[in-house]
Amino acid sequence: MKDVYILAIESSCDETSASIIKNGFEDISTVINSQIDVHTKYGGVVPEVASRLHLENITMVIDECLKKANMKLEDIDAFACTYAPGLLGSLLVGVEATKALSLIYNKPFIATNHMMGHIYANMIGHKLEYPLLSLIVSGGHTDLILMKSENDFEYLGQTLDDAIGEAYDKVARILNLPYPGGPNVEKYALQGEPTYKMPQILNDDSFNFSFSGIKSHINNVVHNERQRGNEIREYDIARSFQDCVTSHLVDKTKKALLKYNLKTFIISGGVAANTHIRESLREMCESIGVTMYMPEKKYCTDNAAMIGAAAYVLYKNNKFAPLSTNAQSHINL
Repeated sequence: MKDVYILAIESSCDETSASIIKNGFEDISTVINSQIDVHTKYGGVVPEVASRLHLENITMVIDECLKKANMKLEDIDAFACTYAPGLLGSLLVGVEATKALSLIYNKPFIATNHMMGHIYANMIGHKLEYPLLSLIVSGGHTDLILMKSENDFEYLGQTLDDAIGEAYDKVARILNLPYPGGPNVEKYALQGEPTYKMPQILNDDSFNFSFSGIKSHINNVVHNERQRGNEIREYDIARSFQDCVTSHLVDKTKKALLKYNLKTFIISGGVAANTHIRESLREMCESIGVTMYMPEKKYCTDNAAMIGAAAYVLYKNNKFAPLSTNAQSHINL
């Protein structure tokens, strides 16, 4: 069978990335141009700035990716990109660039869902076995998805309010930690003790999540300590928060695995790079005889390699998109 090379582009937020993926699981070349230093001074991603930087960098990123792989555009079998969800202006840059390449080189255009990309990041280096349970944890999503087979998605649960990554970022702001908030909360938690009492989160029979209450609780803890003139123990607050939300993820995931008698579990998304969360879920899976797969940390945050892996699944099933396809800021799998 002929090898399939897909050039994928990711531009849904503040990373401009291009990747060449072989047969859906081999990363031949990945280049990421991060805008984090630019957005740090604003305390978060500024959409207008992000889209302008994507426009400035995308040609350079694609060229560097091809050079790194020692390949030409003529060698590519299909062109793929993230078309949804994400920041609309940022998405448009990647979508239009990919459609242009598809038109010029007369190769299939594959429009890929960003969340599907996160899920299939687990394909890079792993052979997945179905059925399985997928947990997506990111700045915009906290979803439990049952996959009975490849490209078959059934939502079991999702956040009812804030996503877990959003909660991490908001707690970082409350504690006056620098952007990006999530990794800094994790660093602080490593040096703290869980000395603060945390509320019980959504202890029901559903597979849904909730993180707005814990965020509000942290805000009240900090406010009350300041009102009393007490020291704000940021390290202990971070640890208490992280232990609480991790326990919430583990409990809901375990409940779903047991109810559906699943033996395979995957995690993905930017928050999946959190070592404490990864290890806590791994320990839970080991305790109930479930095999857990997780992407390398470099494939957890936004990157084009995961988009290429997901695009290969669509390629195999001839699910190509028309060149009239538009970017969309909000969409489910």
